Amino acid sequence: MRLLVFQHAASEHPGSFRDMMRADGFQWDTVALDMGDPIPSPDGYDALMVLGGPMDVWDDDILPWMRAEKTFIRNWVTKERPYLGICLGHQLLADALGGKVEKMARPEVGICDVHLTVEGREAPFLAGFDSRFPTLQWHGAAVTTAPSGARILAANDHCAIQALQVGPRAFSTQYHVEIIDSTVSDWGAIPEYKAALESITGPGGQEWFERAAAERLAELQAAAALLYGNFKTAIS
Repeated sequence: MRLLVFQHAASEHPGSFRDMMRADGFQWDTVALDMGDPIPSPDGYDALMVLGGPMDVWDDDILPWMRAEKTFIRNWVTKERPYLGICLGHQLLADALGGKVEKMARPEVGICDVHLTVEGREAPFLAGFDSRFPTLQWHGAAVTTAPSGARILAANDHCAIQALQVGPRAFSTQYHVEIIDSTVSDWGAIPEYKAALESITGPGGQEWFERAAAERLAELQAAAALLYGNFKTAIS
């Protein structure tokens, strides 16, 4: 399998998925959109992975490349090709297909539980997950209206659309599943992320979050492996 990866910040890479993809013998090409990399032809790629980033989906007026990215995502998914979106990639999936993304009144940051919806309990993408499970969150915008025909697979009180399925082979999560031991510290160096964190915790929030993530790292990485395996099964 050969994957195309859309990256929006150097610290928002595939994380723990890299080892899993290497073990499977998969190849992937990373397009650093924030650095001006051109979007290639979709020919020859078997799946598209779209990662997080500090920008918002409505920033396409100041980041024109986002328009091309949304068009690519829309064309890709409407052809029922495999898609995995994480955080911003979740929001871009919704926006590109006619859903709605809005700024949150209060960011969601930390280790936060989500629960499976009725459709989520039946979805192969989330097979094996408990009805309620912990996730790592760091976002100040959220999908508030899902695209027409999409299935909402997970939710919590803070964000009603935590995971989506569009068609048979496109999936996304608002929460992060790809974390490694340096993820939270790397993200803390991004001013937009740190501001969102400290708007909730005040000074010292970065250290608190790093400790919280480290304490749950093994559990979160086990969830990442489960989700990765489910994604492979769902798109095969």
